[in-house]
Amino acid sequence: MNETGTVPREALISKVMWRIIPFMMVLYFVAFLDRVNIGFAALTMNADLGFSATVFGTGAGIFFLGYMLLEVPSNIALEKYGARRWIARIMFTWGIISCGMAFVEGPTSFYILRFLLGAAEAGFFPGMILYFTYWFPARERGRIVGAFMIAVPLSNVIGAPLSTAIMNIEGLGFAGWQWLFLLEGIPPILLAFVVLRFLTDKPEVATWLTAEEKATLIRLVEEDAPSRDAGHSHTLKQALLNPRVWLYGLIYFGMTVGIYGLGFWLPQIVNGLGDLTKMQVGLITAIPYIGAAAAMYLCGRHSDKVNERVWHVVAPAFLSALGFLAAAYLDGSPLWAFAGMIVGAAGVYAGIPAFWTLPTAMLTGTAAAAGIALVNALGNTGGYFGPAIIGYFKDADQSYRLGMVTMAGFIAMTGILVLLSHRRR
Repeated sequence: MNETGTVPREALISKVMWRIIPFMMVLYFVAFLDRVNIGFAALTMNADLGFSATVFGTGAGIFFLGYMLLEVPSNIALEKYGARRWIARIMFTWGIISCGMAFVEGPTSFYILRFLLGAAEAGFFPGMILYFTYWFPARERGRIVGAFMIAVPLSNVIGAPLSTAIMNIEGLGFAGWQWLFLLEGIPPILLAFVVLRFLTDKPEVATWLTAEEKATLIRLVEEDAPSRDAGHSHTLKQALLNPRVWLYGLIYFGMTVGIYGLGFWLPQIVNGLGDLTKMQVGLITAIPYIGAAAAMYLCGRHSDKVNERVWHVVAPAFLSALGFLAAAYLDGSPLWAFAGMIVGAAGVYAGIPAFWTLPTAMLTGTAAAAGIALVNALGNTGGYFGPAIIGYFKDADQSYRLGMVTMAGFIAMTGILVLLSHRRR
């Protein structure tokens, strides 16, 4: 049925989506830009500061250790204090620390600031996923998450040429990579104040919805909420002790190894393809993410349309693994290797919308806040291992091949785990 009382379901969901999703995309775009601009800074920062590939890979990835440690308490705080205030706090603090990256002087300060940046941003992404459970019924969340997370590849599509353009700025005693951190750290500080004015915590307090629309939306969300049976978690303890929450964390770990291994190293991989200017590196780096953005949205939308989740995670994972393997073993042909990276990027991103419908379908209340954060925290440790693994192998044999193969293996693991866990149910 298209009608829910006198309020059309599709029209109501569309109204809420257009109010929330574009703004959330802007916030996540800025978040991811601050997270991956380190890959572009490395084009000159590493030489200026004398960083080896191992030092850079470790520092790029150590962000996720601080991120992981504070994910669960941060998301519980969001549930307690409200998304509006807590997300504003997150953005303000990470903006300040991102600007501070301009003053890195060596490996120690690099590691410390990357760790603090991760700690400051902890809770942002799982907070967004939790926030969507307040506003959207479960059956719509595949396309909602897909639309929201297009901000990730778009941050690379737009951010790649933007970041490389900023890198050409010199003056006031700052190198280009320092200007990159300074200028890209300012937007989240300013947006924190916009969040305080614009974001609405829950449907109950939305002044932009009529009383009838509020009642209808609340009922739709509650109808799709997890039932109180033995297979679903509702309390903090249940979420933290639920084996499936930990399994989803392991699955997401494999995805993030690929996402961040690619994100942090792709500019340098592209830079090694030939005699390219910084702007050319930025433009070429953007290409895989254009395909990733399209794949993410279409896969999430199709997953909702056919109401199927498992194969919408599994098939993209296997496709991504094949793409990165091709990139590794066709490295003698830059064009074909780059084509493999395009396929790899599209696959690893395409499965994310359907994946996030799995843990949110079994969690509610405080369990949702803790469980979603735990899945994201465990998963994002892959953001440490992905860059670090590639950096280690690059130093060991002066090639990206072994790192790419390892990355492909972790991504393939996600598809296998989803298949095995689904068979047991």
